[in-house]
Amino acid sequence: MISKWRWLLLQLSRKLWIRVSFFCLLAIATALVSALLDPLVPERLAERIGASAVGDILNFLASSMLAVTTFSLSVMVSAYSAAATNGTPRATALLMQDTTSQNVLATFLGTFVYALVGIIAMNAGVYGNSGLVAVYGVTVAVIALIVFTLFRWIEHLSSLGRISDTTTRVERATYTAIHNRVGNMAMGGRILNDPASDIPDDARPVYTELIGYLRHLAADHLSAAAESAKGEIYVAVLPGQFVHPAMPIAYLKGFPEDHDLKPIRKAFEIGRDRSFDQDPRFGLVVLSEIASKALSSAVNDSGTAKDILARAIRLLLVWGQKEVSAEAPEPRFPRVWIPPLLIADLFNDMFIPIARDGASHVDIHIALQNGLGALYASDHPDLRSEAKRHSELAMERARKSLQLTDEIERVERLAANLRETRAYRS
Repeated sequence: MISKWRWLLLQLSRKLWIRVSFFCLLAIATALVSALLDPLVPERLAERIGASAVGDILNFLASSMLAVTTFSLSVMVSAYSAAATNGTPRATALLMQDTTSQNVLATFLGTFVYALVGIIAMNAGVYGNSGLVAVYGVTVAVIALIVFTLFRWIEHLSSLGRISDTTTRVERATYTAIHNRVGNMAMGGRILNDPASDIPDDARPVYTELIGYLRHLAADHLSAAAESAKGEIYVAVLPGQFVHPAMPIAYLKGFPEDHDLKPIRKAFEIGRDRSFDQDPRFGLVVLSEIASKALSSAVNDSGTAKDILARAIRLLLVWGQKEVSAEAPEPRFPRVWIPPLLIADLFNDMFIPIARDGASHVDIHIALQNGLGALYASDHPDLRSEAKRHSELAMERARKSLQLTDEIERVERLAANLRETRAYRS
């Protein structure tokens, strides 16, 4: 589990303007430092390269890189729009964090700034003859970098914004969230199995003044507050939940009445949108949204829905296998109690929308029963229980939605075979 400050720094590093600003500052520094290399350049070499050669190259870079940057921005906007149209708007956040696109755009804009600063410095007489040679050498290196970046950009554009690229990004983000959560269900604290009964009656609630989704929970900050007060904190919400001022976000026991609640509230990072980092359910929700749109009559792409089911099965199998094999770690924050993430919620987020929107498609029912059969074959008891429950729910939908008796019987046979599947061990 990453701390709040590391998480905030990670969010900042994903911003496009941060990377572009860094490249621009690097470009300015490169253009100015070239003047300091004057004493290191041999005089004979300085006589062979004139100011006109350097000026022509810098002018060309300044004019061309601005156009290339504008074109690259339009391509990125088109990719975001395609991802939102073909998939779901919730997935565009991952495309906006794409490091390759950000590096390409930062390189182009940084080159433009470098050329512009170089022209200004040259006209101001900052460079001597030897300094112009240094600028010439740096410019040649910049051109080589641009050529390499263009080749990389062309290759990257072949998949950017496509539905397969979007679903792969969502799957990776969801896998990371699951991997970080498995074996650490309480996020470093103690497991609060049943908040309704396990929270002491004398614990007093803490409310937030914000309205939005819990994006990040800093258990280390809560632990520090609990240690300073020699009390205990019972967390009432998990990342991804919608919170508002009338909803308790935590309960305090053993805290003084006049204890400052600001550090506790700051441990709950609340924003307008959900985040993938600590919220495995969000990743599954986004995958199910992509599948539901693919199953709509306007799109009618059952192949994408089947692909989403395969990705969901992989993610849930990893969850079940790792949770069974992992030893329960000692809590890092023994004074903080956090509810676990229920596997039933993961199943509901993933399978109910697909079973609902694909109820009239026999191929979706077949893929759904096969996938649930793979989950039922796991030796994880909760995984098996939920797979059986959702198989029965999907079977009920099939009986009500499918028109042909033969199709219903095919799905019934698959549902019956699910219960006969033997469990395996990873």
